[in-house]
Amino acid sequence: MNKGTLTVISLSCAIALSAGSAADNSPASEASIKQLLEVGQVHKLVDTTMEQMDAYMKQITQQAVQGQRVSPETQKYIDRAEAEMMAAVREVLDWKKLEPMYVRVYQKTFTQEEVDGLIGFYKTPTGQALLTKMPAVMQNTLNEMQQIVQPMMQRMQQMQQQIVAEIEAEKKKKHG
Repeated sequence: MNKGTLTVISLSCAIALSAGSAADNSPASEASIKQLLEVGQVHKLVDTTMEQMDAYMKQITQQAVQGQRVSPETQKYIDRAEAEMMAAVREVLDWKKLEPMYVRVYQKTFTQEEVDGLIGFYKTPTGQALLTKMPAVMQNTLNEMQQIVQPMMQRMQQMQQQIVAEIEAEKKKKHG
């Protein structure tokens, strides 16, 4: 083989490789991302997140009341506030509003090849097991995080109360 033939073969290989890698890096289509979101049951995860947030808000309200009896008027206020908060959450987490955002994020993040691979994975028994068990993983993680964060929150509340007490003491010194 002469130098010209080797150059042509080398250039052909380089072009073929670069074309192949360009195809690997092509942005994912909107249709394929929507398919991924569907087989990935992202909509269900959003719904589960809303349910968990609702339960979490109710738990926080119960903790705030600390087992004390509240008047019917106060309970109505609490119920109304919870309903308003959940309405706000539902508005923000509305799938019709979220889906275009997911499409944009996935297009910025995944190539077509990766989206195709993920679609294939989610169609497997292992992928389906991941999807089926992910809500439980999320709930268990939330429960664990609450246990980790709760002592810190109590400590922060104590610190806040101490700061308020110090400010009040300063005011009394100045005015008293």
